[in-house]
Amino acid sequence: MRDAAPQTVYLKDYKPYGYIVEGVELTFRLAPRSTRVLSRIRFAPNPQASDERFFLHGEDLRLIRAAIDGEEITPRLVPGGLEADVPDAPFTFEAEVEISPETNTALEGLYMSPLDVGGSAAAGRESQQSNMSPLDVGGSAAAGRESQQKQAAMYCTQCEAEGFRKITYYPDRPDVMSTFKVRIEGDMPVMLSNGNKGASGPGFAEWHDPWPKPAYLFALVAGDLVAHPGSFTTRSGKPVELNIWVRPGDEDKCAFGMEALKKSMKWDEEVYGREYDLDIFNIVAVDDFNMGAMENKGLNIFNSSCVLASPETATDTNFERIEAIIAHEYFHNWTGNRITCRDWFQLCLKEGLTVFRDAQFTSDMRSAPVKRIHDVADLRARQFREDNGPLAHPVRPDSFVEINNFYTATVYEKGAELIGMLKRLVGDEAYYEALDLYFTRHDGEAATIEDWLKVFEDVTGRDLKRFKRWYTSAGTPRLKVTEKFKDGRYTLTFKQETPPTPGQPQKQPRVIPIAVGLLGPNGDEMVGTTMLEMTKRQQSFSWDGLASKPIPSILRDFSAPVILGREIENDERAFLLTHDTDPFNKWEAGQALRRDALSRMITQGAAPDSAFLDAAARVTRDDSLDPAFRALVLQPIPQDDLAQSLADAGHTPDPQAIFDATETMAQALAETLADSLPRLRETVRIDAPYQPDAEQAGKRALGQRLLAMLTRMDGGKAARAQFEASGNMTQSLGALSCLLVQELGTAENETFYKRWEHDRLVMDKWFALQVSTSAPAEAAARAEALTRHSLFDMKNPNRFRAVFGALAGHHAGFHHASGKGYTLLTDWLIKLDALNPQTTARMCTAFQTWKRYDAARQALIKGQLERIAATPDLSRDTREMVSRILEG
Repeated sequence: MRDAAPQTVYLKDYKPYGYIVEGVELTFRLAPRSTRVLSRIRFAPNPQASDERFFLHGEDLRLIRAAIDGEEITPRLVPGGLEADVPDAPFTFEAEVEISPETNTALEGLYMSPLDVGGSAAAGRESQQSNMSPLDVGGSAAAGRESQQKQAAMYCTQCEAEGFRKITYYPDRPDVMSTFKVRIEGDMPVMLSNGNKGASGPGFAEWHDPWPKPAYLFALVAGDLVAHPGSFTTRSGKPVELNIWVRPGDEDKCAFGMEALKKSMKWDEEVYGREYDLDIFNIVAVDDFNMGAMENKGLNIFNSSCVLASPETATDTNFERIEAIIAHEYFHNWTGNRITCRDWFQLCLKEGLTVFRDAQFTSDMRSAPVKRIHDVADLRARQFREDNGPLAHPVRPDSFVEINNFYTATVYEKGAELIGMLKRLVGDEAYYEALDLYFTRHDGEAATIEDWLKVFEDVTGRDLKRFKRWYTSAGTPRLKVTEKFKDGRYTLTFKQETPPTPGQPQKQPRVIPIAVGLLGPNGDEMVGTTMLEMTKRQQSFSWDGLASKPIPSILRDFSAPVILGREIENDERAFLLTHDTDPFNKWEAGQALRRDALSRMITQGAAPDSAFLDAAARVTRDDSLDPAFRALVLQPIPQDDLAQSLADAGHTPDPQAIFDATETMAQALAETLADSLPRLRETVRIDAPYQPDAEQAGKRALGQRLLAMLTRMDGGKAARAQFEASGNMTQSLGALSCLLVQELGTAENETFYKRWEHDRLVMDKWFALQVSTSAPAEAAARAEALTRHSLFDMKNPNRFRAVFGALAGHHAGFHHASGKGYTLLTDWLIKLDALNPQTTARMCTAFQTWKRYDAARQALIKGQLERIAATPDLSRDTREMVSRILEG
C-alpha cells in the first residue's frame, strides 16, 4: 500500500501536544528534484499536556541530518514521522531534509506548477493520437499549442490540511501555533513567503511572520512572476502594500481581483471591525491547484480560475465567484488565521463562519435576494444530496480516516447556515457583540465549537445546548406543516423529523428558526415576517384577530436548512409566485409549481401544466421585477434534484424520462412566451461598455434565458447573431451554449476554439461545454474523445474537472442505461489516484446517490465502485470515500 494502514481518528481522543513551539526558522534551497529544507525549531514542554512523547509528522522526506541543541542525533523513523529522546527543559531541534517538488503530483506540500513529470504538458493522455477529425475530438490543426510556449515552472505550496509534513518534520496539527522566519535560496526572480519582507538580494529572500500560526497556513511561492500592484490604507491609517502575482501575459486579468480585495478589506473594517495586521498582502495565481484558494497568512495562493478575469475571457458568474473567493480568503485572516481551529474536527468553525461572512459581503456588493436564492439552490444541490446519502456526516464530525475527505458542502455551506440561524435567533446587535467577544477572547488561539457557542451564551444569557445539535447530528430535518383557521384564530402546527444517517439512527429535535408571513386573499400582507422559534418535536403557533383565512408564507429567506412539507394546491403556489413579498418564497413557489408539473409529466405522462406556464410567463413579462430574479424563475430545476424528489416520493427515478420531461417543459415555456421574446430581449439590451456589476449581470442572465427559448423557435438565428457580435465571454459562451444544446453551432464551436485555444481558462470552459451540451446517449463518448485531445491533461485539476465534472453533472448522460459513463469515470479515477488522491476522492462523490436508481443501474455502479476498491495501492483518501459510498 502507498499509505500506511488507515487509522480512524476520533474527536474524543484529542490531547494537547506535549510541547510548545516557541519559534520556527526555515531555510529552503530550491532545486526541482532535490530541494533542501533546513529547520530550526525551539520547543518547550507544555505544562497543559499529559503526553510527553516527542513525535514529529513527516511524509515522503529524506532525512539528511537531525540535531538537538547542536548535537547530532539519530531519531527513530516511525510510520508517519519520527520520534526522539529530548530534554525535559526547553531545547532546539534541527533537521535537514530533501524533497522533490517536481515529482509531487499530489499538489500537497511543496510542488511545481505546471506539472511535467516524465513528459509532455499533456501527460496522462493515451499515447496514441486520434484518427478522428480535429473537431470530433475538439481539436484543430493547431491542437497542442495551448500556450505551449511552455511555461517555466514555479514552486508553490498547499499545506492545508496535512501538507506541511511533506515539507519537513514538524508537529503538523492546527493547535500548534508559532511565529515563522523563512529564508528562500534559489535562482527564481520572485521568492515569497508569509508575513513581512525581510532582507533580500541576489539568490535569496527572507520573510518574517510575527503572528503565531499553525503549519497548515505556511506558504512559499517562487517563480518568474510579475505583480499587479495596489495599496490600501486601514482605518487606523496604516498603509498596506498589495500585490497579485501572475505569470507574464496574465497581467491584464488582475484589475478586478485587486478591486475585490480592497472592497473586502474595507467591508471587514466597517461590518466586523477587523483591520489587516501585516505590512503586505500578496495573492499568487497558480494553474495547478486542488482547491479554489488558500488563506495562508499574508500570502494567499489561488487557483488561477478564481482570481484571473477579463470581460473577454470570464463570464459574469466567474466575476462574482472571484469577488466572493477573494473576500472569503481575506476574511480568513481573522476567522481562521488569528483564531484557528483546535483540531480538524472543528473545521466548520473557520469555514462555516467565513462562508457566512463572504455571503454577507456578496449580498452587500450585489443583490441580497438573488444571492440567497443562489446559495439555497447550491445547498440543496450539493449538501442536501450529501445529507441524504452514504456520505452524510455532522457539521462537526466525530471521526475521520482522511481529513481531506471532509472539506464538504456540509462543513462549508451547512456550517454557514448554522451561523445564519444563530444570527436570526439572537438578533443582529447580539450577534456582533458576540463576535467582538469572540475576537477578543480567542485572538491567537485554536478554538472549538464550544468556545464559539460560549461567547453567544455569555452575551445573550441563552442556553445553546439544543442548538449545538445542529453541529453534532447529521441529516436534513423534515418539517411538516398543517394549518387551522377558526373564529379569527389561525394556527400553524409544525412537526420535525430527521431520517437516520450512517452511525446515527436516532435523532433528537433541533432548534429551528421559522420565518413566517401571512398574506390576505387580495395579496396584501396581513402579518409581516415573524421569527418563530421551534424547540420541540411538535409545536404550534397562533395568530388572533384575523378577518379571513390567510395564506402563509413559511420559511421566508430560507430561515433554516430544512425540507418543508405542506399539502398545498397549485393555485396557492401561483398566488405566492405572484404576490409574496419575500423574494425567496416567491421564487420557491415557482420552483414548487414547476417541480409538481414535472413530477406528473414523468410519473403520469401528463402534459406541461398551464398553471406553471402562465405564472412563469407573468413573472417573466413583469418589467418591474429584477431581471436577475426573473432569470432565476426561468432557470430549470437541476435534473439530479428532480431525481431526488422522485425518490423521496417513492418513485424510482428514470434519468432519461427526467431529461425528456425537462426538455418538453422548456419547449412549452418557449412557445408560451414566443410572442414576447423579442420585446423582452430588447428591454435587457445593454448599450454601455461591459461591467461585471449586479445590474448588468442581471440583465445578461435574463437575456441568456430568453435566448435559450428563442433558439428553440428560430433555428439559432438570434444566437448566431449574438455570438458574432458579442465582445464579452458571458454572451459569447452563452450563445454558443444555446446553439450546442439544440445540436446547432458546429461552425461557431470551431470558431470559438480557434479563437481561444491559447487561453487555458477559456479552454476549461470549452471542454466542459462539449460534454454538458451533449445528448445523453453521446455524453460518455464525447468525454472519452476529449481525453484524447492534445490539450487534455489529467494532472491539471481544472482540466480533469472540466471533462469529468461535466460528465458527472450531466444527469441523463452519466446515468445512461448503457453504463458507459460509470465505466469511463472509473477508468480515469483509477489512473488519477496514483497521481492526485485528493481530486480522485472528491470525484468519487459522483456515485454517492447510486442506491436511488433501478436495480440494473445499481449493479453497474456497484461493480465500478468495487473495481476502484480492488485497485492495488489505492490511496487512503479514495479508499475511505469508496468504502463509505458502498457501505452507506
